Amino acid sequence: MSKPKMTFCNSYFVVDPTKASVSDLLLLLFSPNLTSKRFIDSPPDTLKSFRRSFASRWVIAMAVLLQKVLIFLRKPLAFIGVWITYWPNLLTANGGFFNMIYQLLTGKLVKPDESSATYASFIGCSDRRVELDEKLSVGTIEYKSMLSIMASKIAYENKSFITSVVKNTWKMNFVDYYDFYNAYQEGKLTQAFVFKASSTNPNLIVVSFRGTETFSSDDWCTDLDVSWYELKNVGKIHAGFSKALGLQKNGWPKENISLIHQYAYYTIRQKLRDMLARDKNLKFILTGHSLGGALAALFPAILAFHGEDELLDKLEGVYTFGQPRVGDEEFGEFMKDMMKKHGIEYERFVYNNDMVPRVPFDDKVLFAYKHYGSCNYFNSLYKGKVREDAPNANYMSLLWLIPKLLNGVWEFIRSFIIGFWKGEEYKENWTMRSVRILGIVLPGASDHFPHDYVNATRLGGLSRPVATTTPEDKLALIA
Repeated sequence: MSKPKMTFCNSYFVVDPTKASVSDLLLLLFSPNLTSKRFIDSPPDTLKSFRRSFASRWVIAMAVLLQKVLIFLRKPLAFIGVWITYWPNLLTANGGFFNMIYQLLTGKLVKPDESSATYASFIGCSDRRVELDEKLSVGTIEYKSMLSIMASKIAYENKSFITSVVKNTWKMNFVDYYDFYNAYQEGKLTQAFVFKASSTNPNLIVVSFRGTETFSSDDWCTDLDVSWYELKNVGKIHAGFSKALGLQKNGWPKENISLIHQYAYYTIRQKLRDMLARDKNLKFILTGHSLGGALAALFPAILAFHGEDELLDKLEGVYTFGQPRVGDEEFGEFMKDMMKKHGIEYERFVYNNDMVPRVPFDDKVLFAYKHYGSCNYFNSLYKGKVREDAPNANYMSLLWLIPKLLNGVWEFIRSFIIGFWKGEEYKENWTMRSVRILGIVLPGASDHFPHDYVNATRLGGLSRPVATTTPEDKLALIA
C-alpha cells in the first residue's frame, strides 16, 4: 500500500512513532534503506540527499523509541504529575507542614481546588514569585524581558490563576486565555494567553505561549519529533513545533476555515488584527519559555509566509527563554532578513547549561538545526553576555561533562545561600531544591526551569556590544 503524498510541500521528512514496532527500529539500525520503513515518509529525492549514516539512523531510532515509551506512559506520567503537584499546593493551602497536621487533626484540612486562582502548576510550585520587578524602566529591553519571562512563567498555570495575576497583581488588562487544537495529536494541547500592559505601557499587547508541561507525554513527544517540513522561500522547520502552532493537514492555508477547532496561529492572528484595527497605536510582543519560546519564534515566520506585513510592522519584539532550535540555516537567514526589514527585536535568553536551547542538534547527522540571531547567555552567577550562541552548543560534548556535574553541585549549594546573598525574594523553596538534585543527576535539567531565567532578568547585568551604524544603514535611513 503506497503512502499518501504530502500536498502542501515537496520536501519533507515525516516520522510516525505510532506506526513503528520494536522490530522496525532494530531493522532501521542495520539497514540504510529508509524508503522501506513504514513509519518514515519522505520523497525519494529528499532521501537521496539525506545522509543515511548509522549515526542518523541511531538518532531516528532513539527519538522514536523515546516517543513510544512516552505514549505508553501517558496516563501513569499524568497521574504522577497530579500527585507531585498536589502536595505542595496542599501544604500552601494549609499554611505549611505543621499547620497542615493541626488542620488534619482538627478536621479543618483545606483541600486545594485545581481550577482555583491559587493552585499552582509544578513549575509554579518551584517558583512562587508572580510580582514584577518595579526597579526596571518601562519601555526598555530589560523591562520587556522581565515582563516576558514572568508572562512565560505564569503561562503554565490555569486560567483563573493567570487572570488573577494579570488583573490583581500586575494591574493590567487580561484579554483572553486559549486551549488550542493540534490536528496531528488530536487534542487541545497548546495553551496561550493575551494581555495588555495597561498599567505600565498602555500601547503594548503581550502574547505568551505555554511551554512543555513537565508531566505531559504529548508535549515531550512534540519536542522529540525528528520530522520536518520545508516551506518554499522560508526553509526547513521542525514539524512538532509547526503542528503545535497550527499546521493543518493541508499545510498553512491563508485563512483557517475550520468551524470546529481553534488553532493557535490563526486565532491569535485574528485577535491581533481585531485589537490593532481598533487602536492604531498598539504594538505587540511574543514570548514563551521552552516549547512556548519555539512557538513565539515561529509565529512571525508564518506571518511573513502569509504576507502579513501590517502585523509584522506592529511586532515590537520576540522574547524567548530556553528556546529550542526551530529550523535550518535557510530558515534562520529568512528570519534575520524579515526581522531587520520590520525592525523587530529578537531577544533569546539561555541560562548556563540549560539543555533545551542546545537541541535539536546542529551537527548534520540527521538535520542541521540552527539558531538565528544572537544569544543572551547567563552563567551560574547570573552574569550575562551577548554571544553568537551558548557554549557547548550541542550539549553532548564529553569535555563539558565534569564542569556540568560540578556546576549542578554548586547550584544545589547556591539554593541554600542565595536568599542571604541576593535577598529574600531569591530564596529557593524545597520544590526547587529537589529539582536542583535532578540537575546533578542529569546536568542541565534544572537549568531549564523558569526560576533561573527570572533571576537572570532581575540580577543579570547583560553586556551588550556597542551598536555601530554602517554607511548602508545610513542610506537605508535616508531612503
